[in-house]
Amino acid sequence: MFRELYYTFVEFLRTFGALQLFFLRLLSHSPYIIVRRFSLVVHQVHNAGALSLVIIMVCGLFVGGVLGLQGYSNLSKFNAEDAVGAVAALGLIKELGPVITALLFSGRAGTALAAEIGLMKATDQLSAMEMMAISPMQRVLVPRFLGGVISMPLLAAVFTVVGLFGAHLVGVTLLGVDAGAFWAQMQNAVEPGDVYEGIIKSTVFGVVASLLAVWEGYNAIPTAEGVGRATTRTVVITAISILILDFMITAISI
Repeated sequence: MFRELYYTFVEFLRTFGALQLFFLRLLSHSPYIIVRRFSLVVHQVHNAGALSLVIIMVCGLFVGGVLGLQGYSNLSKFNAEDAVGAVAALGLIKELGPVITALLFSGRAGTALAAEIGLMKATDQLSAMEMMAISPMQRVLVPRFLGGVISMPLLAAVFTVVGLFGAHLVGVTLLGVDAGAFWAQMQNAVEPGDVYEGIIKSTVFGVVASLLAVWEGYNAIPTAEGVGRATTRTVVITAISILILDFMITAISI
């Protein structure tokens, strides 16, 4: 048992180190892509971000509605229904917005990235690029990585705004909370530090989700089964990493 644990730990360290080197390679090629081939990044922002707007907006609306219902149900016990807006805003900006957006992003865009790159490897498209003196790192991997990093904070902002609209719709329109008190309590409770924390979280989650998706796709076994496993690992590892990082960033910010 101890031998298996030792080999598992060593393999984890080896994989983690290779992932860090892969991340540094992506960063080293990023300035060239941003300056010379930014159109590739824009295309990937459309694929990863714009095509994910529907699921982000629908989920944000209902998450905000649930926050409005739960907040009203619990705060009404203390005659503090006017604080529904503050509760919904703090929950969406600091926690639910970045975390749920990152989980949805990994489930929709992350799996698409991993499957696309894995399929390109399985069909020898990446090898063909190398034979033609075209760097797969610059042409395929870096634009997709940067597209995910740029898209994630924007999607988190959309999720938060739509969630606030859902909380207002439920709290004010359906449950009768005063609209002025709803927004006044929200403005008094939310501070710039809360907004910065949400931005930092969404950016970090975007880097992690995009990095893991590109890494898993690039290192997938070039078979149909290997691509499927890489896609599954992308969702699982990204979800675990996001929740761990969320706890760490929240603990640091307190």
